[in-house]
Amino acid sequence: MVQFPDLAMAVFAFQYAYNPLYRRFCELTGRTPSTVTGWEEIPCLPIRFFRSHTIKTGEWEAEAVFSSSGTTGQHTSYHHLRYLDWYRTLSRKGFEYFYGPLSDYTLFALLPAYLERSGSSLVFMADDFIRQTGKPESGFFLDDTEALLWQLAITKEARRPFILLGVSFALLELAERFSPDLSGGIVMETGGMKGRRKEITRQELHGILTDGFHLTGIHSEYGMTELLSQGWSKGQGIYRPSPTLRVRCRDITDPFCLRDWGRTGAVNVYDLANLDTVSFIATDDLGKVYPDDSFEILGRLDASDIRGCNLLVDA
Repeated sequence: MVQFPDLAMAVFAFQYAYNPLYRRFCELTGRTPSTVTGWEEIPCLPIRFFRSHTIKTGEWEAEAVFSSSGTTGQHTSYHHLRYLDWYRTLSRKGFEYFYGPLSDYTLFALLPAYLERSGSSLVFMADDFIRQTGKPESGFFLDDTEALLWQLAITKEARRPFILLGVSFALLELAERFSPDLSGGIVMETGGMKGRRKEITRQELHGILTDGFHLTGIHSEYGMTELLSQGWSKGQGIYRPSPTLRVRCRDITDPFCLRDWGRTGAVNVYDLANLDTVSFIATDDLGKVYPDDSFEILGRLDASDIRGCNLLVDA
């Protein structure tokens, strides 16, 4: 079985050969397949290029284009998808690797900020997960809070496994206004206040949700428009990466210096599922990574647009 390091090096060579933008970036950094000796040395393209360029490895027509919400004051990111079935398969397998078959659950999705626009990869994934559960009760709940609370209560009373997947601000509003007893179920936040609420730390968020929903812990999903793989947390904000994903942290002032285990840094993602675009991305997130490949996401870089490597700005 091919291991992640060997596969990452093969993907690096492939994308260097067939992605002109990424090849130019690699050449400017002085890191090419002939000089890189290990997968952690592979150069990571700054994530902002998904806002300014159409990123593709090879020549192909996109079946769909995912887009970011653009609520942070930045331009929208676009991720061109060669095959939607590839994303469906990967997201299902990533979830089921940690949680077991989707058909074991009833899934309630509370994603108002995402449902109100088009092109959300999270809505696409949630819709597929809902279908995969095979439960008529599974579904999206935008404004019908009464129906959501009713279905949650019925499912809990029947002792059927369920997941409430929601954006942070919507979960906060539900917990604070109604405080439903969801003990025995899973509440999974996807991050983001989307300008609806004051930003708070994940620890504060989980504390409020734990108390409000009468739970012992809150689960989380880490993903973004530019990725096809996710990280999954079953509590305490510690994420485990899907098999196609790894995370490392770089020094904030030196994009080519990786931080030691457990030290805070800017997050690099190595998403081998992004075979047709680019797999190696320098994000604007702050985090920590541990020797077992688990990781934390602590927040965002300040003034992230002007940090990092600017080698392609004038290229």
